[in-house]
Amino acid sequence: MEYIDYYKVLGITKSASEDDIKKAYRKLARKYHPDLNPNNSEAEKKFKEINEANEVLSNPDSRKKYDEYGKDWKHAEQFEQQKKQQKQDQQQGNYGQSSGGGFGGEDYSDFFESMFGGGSTKGRGAKVKYKGQDFNAELQLDIKDVYTTQKQTLTVNGKNIRITIPAGVKNGQVIKISGYGGEGMNGGPNGDLYIKFSILNNTRFKLDDESNLHSTIELDLYKALLGGEIMVDAFDSKVKLNVHPETQNGTKVKLKGKGFPIYKKEGSFGDLYITYSITLPKNLTEKEKELIGELAKLRTP
Repeated sequence: MEYIDYYKVLGITKSASEDDIKKAYRKLARKYHPDLNPNNSEAEKKFKEINEANEVLSNPDSRKKYDEYGKDWKHAEQFEQQKKQQKQDQQQGNYGQSSGGGFGGEDYSDFFESMFGGGSTKGRGAKVKYKGQDFNAELQLDIKDVYTTQKQTLTVNGKNIRITIPAGVKNGQVIKISGYGGEGMNGGPNGDLYIKFSILNNTRFKLDDESNLHSTIELDLYKALLGGEIMVDAFDSKVKLNVHPETQNGTKVKLKGKGFPIYKKEGSFGDLYITYSITLPKNLTEKEKELIGELAKLRTP
């Protein structure tokens, strides 16, 4: 198995923080994304390497194993278990074929080859079934992309996986896809794939944890005083709204069912909350000032 320096792939050092890893990954993923490099096999290969590097280094547990075991990091748990078992057997005098007490000078790769890949060793570890390594991936989407259910193809560890993304998936949410992780050992089951969603929101709407949307709109003074109809933006449409006379600044109104889709509840939506921000007129004419002055006198006790 060829060794790939994941730190070099992302252009970072071993001392890089989680934030450094995330920034480097996003920058390179955008640069080499297949949609921006059509029919470019080199860019596609680079994109796969970037994703693979991010899957390993963005997970503290897998990063620790990678730092210690290099290309054999996926088998770290099996190695530690086998080493522990060997030590117990040696203490009990049951490991007569041991060559002498530990793995000190033995290369990890040689050990794994004999344990899992065609060697002649017939120790206990060779017969144990092990679940494959779980994979972790991050998928970045725009909030508009998750307003409706969609299908998307992901490239994970060199494999294309087509998944359905339910409407309403939240930022930071993690979903599990069983059996799409690393291959099992000795007939064991495959690992699982965990996808963490990073949702970008560049709209005027703020989304809360209850699938409600929040928006602030400007309302001119005269409409606030006298009332009337206005058109406001919902997430995917426009809605006619009736403003009550003498509406105060900061007033909130609720539009039921005009919020964001509720995750895995087909046809169900949160609500949209509109907050009025009343704006005062500028560049008043002398006549307007005179009239406002008269109004002020009428309101003065």
